[in-house]
Amino acid sequence: MQPRQNSPLIYGLLLGVWIFVVAWQVEEHLRVREVAKTDLRNRSKEIANTLSAVIRALRFRGAVVQDRLEPVLNLLVNVRTNELVKTSELISVMLLNTAGDPVVSVGATNFDQKAFTQEGEHWGAGSVTFVNPVEGVSVAEGVTNNPTVVLPSFRNLTNAMRGGERNFPRPEPPDATNLPYSPDTNNAAGNLGPPPLLPDSENRSRGSRRPPWLRSMGETEYKALVAKRELHGLVLVMSTEHFQVFCAHDLLLRCVIIFFAGLSVIGVGLAWRNISKTSELQIRLIRASELNTHLKEMNLAVAGLAHETRNPLNIIRGMAQMISKQNDAPAEVREQSRAIMDQADKVTVQLNEFINYSRPRAIRRSSLALNAAVSEVIRALSFDLEEKKIEVAIQGEPLTIEADEQLLRQALFNLLLNAFQAVGGSGRIQFLSRRTSASEACLEISDDGPGVPPENRGEIFKPYFTTHQKGTGLGLAVVLHIVQAHGWEIEYLPNEPKGALFRITHLKLAV
Repeated sequence: MQPRQNSPLIYGLLLGVWIFVVAWQVEEHLRVREVAKTDLRNRSKEIANTLSAVIRALRFRGAVVQDRLEPVLNLLVNVRTNELVKTSELISVMLLNTAGDPVVSVGATNFDQKAFTQEGEHWGAGSVTFVNPVEGVSVAEGVTNNPTVVLPSFRNLTNAMRGGERNFPRPEPPDATNLPYSPDTNNAAGNLGPPPLLPDSENRSRGSRRPPWLRSMGETEYKALVAKRELHGLVLVMSTEHFQVFCAHDLLLRCVIIFFAGLSVIGVGLAWRNISKTSELQIRLIRASELNTHLKEMNLAVAGLAHETRNPLNIIRGMAQMISKQNDAPAEVREQSRAIMDQADKVTVQLNEFINYSRPRAIRRSSLALNAAVSEVIRALSFDLEEKKIEVAIQGEPLTIEADEQLLRQALFNLLLNAFQAVGGSGRIQFLSRRTSASEACLEISDDGPGVPPENRGEIFKPYFTTHQKGTGLGLAVVLHIVQAHGWEIEYLPNEPKGALFRITHLKLAV
């Protein structure tokens, strides 16, 4: 099959490869995100296990004092700003009771606490919240019938929580000589300080598991306090800043891979298109070469035919000329003989120009004075130029170029003849040579004739195109062949204010 026939299949395959790369990178990015989430979950479990171990270490008789637990929680939360340890992403820690209300809260609190009632993980804009039951993180060692109670400190209790003011007998002021006690300003104001210890019998009746500052609380109030301070949930709020940065970096990397994959696909597509075009050009070149060979053969055959036709044509012209010179021939016969001679001359001129046009151009370069070659061509047409009163001027600096002398004179003769036919009587033709660079020059042939109409300017170098009644249409075509054989360029330009200008460029200067 031809490359162009395979192009849709190749382009479709390349598009499929790119889509596969895009899908692969998207899947890999989602996998990396999930791995990063799993890593964050594992860190939350490590923190929960650490907190569980701390609570077990601080627990005494099923209770933990809040004053001893809060510094540890603060340390866990604030370790993320430590100069030595920056791996923690913990923002806030909350211990929840049965109702889902915070018992102990450390760190940022500007979060939606409604989500704390639902176990699991809750992802937000800049943080993730892990809500776990106490048993699930081993805070209570999995024993649901013996939950851990966080007891408040004495300074956080109200009089009601302490059981109200008790009317303990105020001791008599001790004798200064017998006791070292003397009342301070607080005692003078009536504040007795911490409640005194009760008798052993009363302590035993209130329960020996209570801390001293709660032994004055009634049993009902104490049970209500314990129910309110039991640990049934653990909330860890962790920052997703590092998670988002990591995912953004991975996404950027995936986008770069997709971008370069797209460039690769486009490059391969362009390469395949160039290969297809190159193959087509090669096929066309082979066909053109075959056609060129055929045309060369036809050209030689036609040139031979023209050459062979010219010989009998010369014989016909000679016989007509003899008849026209016979004195005893009728006048009508002599007139027809001269007409035959004129037509034979026209055909001969056309055959000569055709032979010149079809002849292969073998360039034999030599150093040639450009202005001298122009002068010789002008002398060849000097009689006709003087007859029509046409002025011919040679301007510009004298230059020596490398060219085939015979072919250059033929090209200059055809250009001068073309200008001569265009100008008519009392016109002006000018040859201007000038240097364009250190190694090149150009030659301009201009006239003040009518010029070439704009619609015909693209046709003047084609064979058998002419705007003159007596022209054959091969003069400028021969000029173009000679110019191209030398590696020069020729162009037509309008000569302001009127006329035509032919410019030959890239003439190589002789060293």
